[in-house]
Amino acid sequence: MKVIRAKVASRALGPGDRLPSIRAFARTMGLSPSTVVEAYDRLVAEGLIRARAGSGFYVSATALPPLTLAQDLPQTERAVDPFWISRQSLDADAASLKPGCGWLPPDWMPHEALRRALRTVARADDAVLSDYGSTRGAFPLRRILMGRFAEEGIELSPDQLILTASGTQAVDLICRFLLRPGDTVLVDDPCYFNFRALLRAHQVKIASVPYTPSGPDIASFEEVLAAEHPRLYLTNSALHNPTGATLSAQTAHRLLNTAAAHDLTIVEDDIFADFEPEPSVRLAALDGLNRVIRVGSFSKTLSASVRCGYIAARPDWVADLVDLQIATSFGGPSPMATELITSILASGSYRKHMEGLRRRLARACRKTSEKLQRIDIEPWLMPRGGFYLWCRLPNGCDSADVARAALSGNVVLAPGNVFSVAQSAASFMRFNVAQCDDPNAMAILQRAMNG
Repeated sequence: MKVIRAKVASRALGPGDRLPSIRAFARTMGLSPSTVVEAYDRLVAEGLIRARAGSGFYVSATALPPLTLAQDLPQTERAVDPFWISRQSLDADAASLKPGCGWLPPDWMPHEALRRALRTVARADDAVLSDYGSTRGAFPLRRILMGRFAEEGIELSPDQLILTASGTQAVDLICRFLLRPGDTVLVDDPCYFNFRALLRAHQVKIASVPYTPSGPDIASFEEVLAAEHPRLYLTNSALHNPTGATLSAQTAHRLLNTAAAHDLTIVEDDIFADFEPEPSVRLAALDGLNRVIRVGSFSKTLSASVRCGYIAARPDWVADLVDLQIATSFGGPSPMATELITSILASGSYRKHMEGLRRRLARACRKTSEKLQRIDIEPWLMPRGGFYLWCRLPNGCDSADVARAALSGNVVLAPGNVFSVAQSAASFMRFNVAQCDDPNAMAILQRAMNG
């Protein structure tokens, strides 16, 4: 029975799910009941399904093969696999140069503030050092976040905010809550490559919309919503990853109106917000957290070793997300992590750290742009802040080939098609300006382009 096997393989039917009755399936497929009986018997013999006397037929607990996240990818070069850049960046040794990675170098981070906070945490109550996290996360940190939301005009109640183990886990929880295998999710093209990797883990269809310097192309956005009926739209509003673009007010309003017409839920990943010199428009603020869900974290600004994210959404959704986080993580993030982050945010050192970081990044962006242009690599735009430059390579250069060649010189790069669902960014590459200071990186990059 190809239909049943296909549904099990795609996970539309999971272990323990009940199959249609023999008569119902016969009517649906236009077959005789005896043909369906014979087919079900064969599937039972194969171990794919099992029969329960007087109850029906059910998918066997051992029916599903292990999930292979790459199995639905076109067999493209490994250099354009979303997992490739993550593995290369995370597993690189200390001697590697990482212009393609997605975080700041250690000497850019507030280590003294972190050490002071660690000493404070060491003196905390025993429960902070040994207990599970509460289901919504520590209230002192949530209170600080509520104050930050209020500054952008979003009045949050405590039941609209949940802390998570990381920003990635925040998106994962939302996907678990709102999506089912086979649903369609819309992302930008290009988009953050781990969005693609995470969505494949949820067995959903991924559609994309071209991204412009002012946000998603609205005409294409409307066409995709009408044709694909996506359940979610996953995006960055501020300092878009990888392009560095900033959403305009006009685009934001048109986007929200179109989303409302198509009953689309939007997940706004605001992880780069604090890198902006001045706040730009936010979908969550315009929408009032009705159909927009805001997620964020502190991994980019404080420490990737102290993981903590958050979700702000409708109270009824947050209540369900709390239960889901209990089921998957048994509580919120580490109390030690939330205590440490709270200590830094409450001290005032965070504000000074970010002010210095924005100035330093602005200088690095100008300097890196000049270096790249000297070897004929052109920035797509000059971002208002942050640490990414999305650049076009000279004619004839495929960024995947360049990345593979640079890797032999111990330089990790981020080729364009890693970020593109449509695989339309072969001539582009994302550069982390904070990781481009070593002159060897540019020399190896130029040699890699010259073949």
